[in-house]
Amino acid sequence: MLLLFINPTIDRKQFIIQKSKLSVLVDNSTSIKFFQKDTLVQSIIDDFKTHSELNERFDINYYSFGDKFQLNDSLQFNESQTNIADPLNKVNKVLKNDSNAIVLITDGNQTVGNDYEYSSIKNPVFPLVVGDTTQYEDVKISQLNVNRYSFINNQFPVEIFLQYEGNQSLKLRYTIENKGKIIYSKLISFSPQKNSQRIEASIKATQEGSNFYKAKIEYLENEKNKTNNLKNFSVEVIDKQTEVLILSSFYHPDLGALKKSIESDQQRKVSIRTLSKNNIKLNDFQLVILYQPNNEFKEIINELTTRKANYFLISGSKTDWNFVNNQNIGIRKNYLNQDENYTASFNAGFLNFSQKDIGFDNFPPLVNKYGETSISIPHQTLFFQNINGFTSQEPLLATSNVNNHKKVFLMGEGLWKWRSTSYLNSNSFQDFDEFIGNLVQFASSKKVRNRIDVNIKSIYNANARIQVGAFYVDENYQFDDRATLLFTTINKETKEKKVIPFSLTNNSYQLELTVLESGDYEYSVDVEGQNITKKGVFKINQFEIEQQFANANKEKLQRLSNKSEGVLYFENQETSLIDQLLTDKRFVSIQKSLNTKEELINWKWLLAIIVFLLSSEWLTRKYFGKI
Repeated sequence: MLLLFINPTIDRKQFIIQKSKLSVLVDNSTSIKFFQKDTLVQSIIDDFKTHSELNERFDINYYSFGDKFQLNDSLQFNESQTNIADPLNKVNKVLKNDSNAIVLITDGNQTVGNDYEYSSIKNPVFPLVVGDTTQYEDVKISQLNVNRYSFINNQFPVEIFLQYEGNQSLKLRYTIENKGKIIYSKLISFSPQKNSQRIEASIKATQEGSNFYKAKIEYLENEKNKTNNLKNFSVEVIDKQTEVLILSSFYHPDLGALKKSIESDQQRKVSIRTLSKNNIKLNDFQLVILYQPNNEFKEIINELTTRKANYFLISGSKTDWNFVNNQNIGIRKNYLNQDENYTASFNAGFLNFSQKDIGFDNFPPLVNKYGETSISIPHQTLFFQNINGFTSQEPLLATSNVNNHKKVFLMGEGLWKWRSTSYLNSNSFQDFDEFIGNLVQFASSKKVRNRIDVNIKSIYNANARIQVGAFYVDENYQFDDRATLLFTTINKETKEKKVIPFSLTNNSYQLELTVLESGDYEYSVDVEGQNITKKGVFKINQFEIEQQFANANKEKLQRLSNKSEGVLYFENQETSLIDQLLTDKRFVSIQKSLNTKEELINWKWLLAIIVFLLSSEWLTRKYFGKI
């Protein structure tokens, strides 16, 4: 017991044997099944697990990889992408020293991620190549680039890269189809020296909405892999053509500046008319700009008000404010018959649309009648009036949107000076033209904001993960997390219908589709209990990226093994690979000594002895009557 109170420490030395670690990385993508090697790969894994010498020498971990990497020895060969660099880098971080090995069972074909050939690996990699390594003659579409959106009647470019593997000189036809009709065709020449081609075609967007196309290169005779000869793509065609009318009773440099700025976007067209011209049909225009209105504008303003048409009113030194004040359009000015210079004070809190400050505060002043300006309808102010360095709360430029009836008020003439100054500051008209474009886009749009927005692509590849997002707001346009959203798909050919509920994730609704076959689909997103629906179409094509390869990529795997000081083996050399691992002197077990200090009070057996002795003494003394 005295020893326990003193509690000395005792040094102890333990010896442990640490095996080398062997990480077996197995390709779990659909390309293994496409090469019909899934049974072989599973057999190789079973042999590794049952090999007694191998398991005695190594601490073995099995990993699967495809589009995700995980510790797993059950294989389905159903992952739609292959990332080889990711598992190599992650395992490399886990293996702490150079006496460990990596076995990589794969066909060597990677579809996503960094190039694994250039991975920094400190441990030897032993690739076991599965799949056909024979080089076949093949032609394929290696890459296709196209913009997701285009405007109607515009030409959009389609860039495509074609690749040929073979020893012949030949010509093949490349085509682009839309709704079964060939809309582009070109004869392409290939040879062993000229084995890649870049083709750029210009396609006219003729129909609004989602348009589906098929790019195709002609098949070779007896070509083994024909799935990589075609690719489907889609383009969303938008009709954004805007007709703008500028009305004035006189000519002014501002009219030309406005026309040039608005027409810098090719989807906008401007007509300048004076009120002396008759037969002005307002129905032909999405926006009317009223430049310095006077009594001659009476019929025009009455018609705009009756139709609740959007307009942009610009006032100045020649504006008849008596007339404007009597029109009940939401703006008044108590003016004096003298002109005043007004500079702009930018309001960073403006919310109707996004507008960056391009130096408005330093632009020349605009001219208008002097006096107090007031707007009696709900509005947002983009510029406040600044007079001789004093900024008031009166608007210089304001926007209004009441029940989707939009108005823009600019209190001053001299926009042509602003455009010139913007050019002097940036050597370009772009910033000013974008500013005017934002005003025109806001004022010309009659689109009512939807309470539900859906984030979905118009085309997907087969077996790809299809993630759909939805954003739903209440009547005040605040996110509503109380709703139940349902996603309905209908296959146009089979008429098969599926209804899937969304899950609420953070501030959006999300779902993932995993079991849809290739084909054309209609979809709708419905809010349960509400008459709110968003509809559209999407397409799942038969393109499977894992089936775009004609053979295994032994060359890249060979360079990886050479770089890491490993050895490459083929699928029929499994035994040789195991022998290499067993005989390689780099992979040896290490005996480590572990020094520990133990306190005597932690020795449980010593406590048991003390309890036993005390108990024996007490019983003995009790027996002889000493207690």
